[in-house]
Amino acid sequence: MDSVSLEAGLLLAGILFTLGLIGVLVRRNIIFMLVSVEIMLNSAGLAFIVAGMRWAQPDGQVMFIFILTMAAAEVSVGLALILQLYHNLKTLDTDAASILKG
Repeated sequence: MDSVSLEAGLLLAGILFTLGLIGVLVRRNIIFMLVSVEIMLNSAGLAFIVAGMRWAQPDGQVMFIFILTMAAAEVSVGLALILQLYHNLKTLDTDAASILKG
């Protein structure tokens, strides 16, 4: 079976991380920002898996499972906060959430 080279896997992970970072910085909708953070976390997991495959160690897969559990916790807390924000403000725009200061 052909395997992916280390350079190609890390390049893909870097591109995905950059796209997720751009999504967080550009979008104002909280749902899209949450999805962008998920893309960034998955790209980090991909980098761990590619590195683990390169050195034939299962550590990359273990770290990916850890990243998946952290992402699940982040999504559950994030969605709960989003529901409360939408219930109070009737919008998902991050600029509107700035009135909650103070």
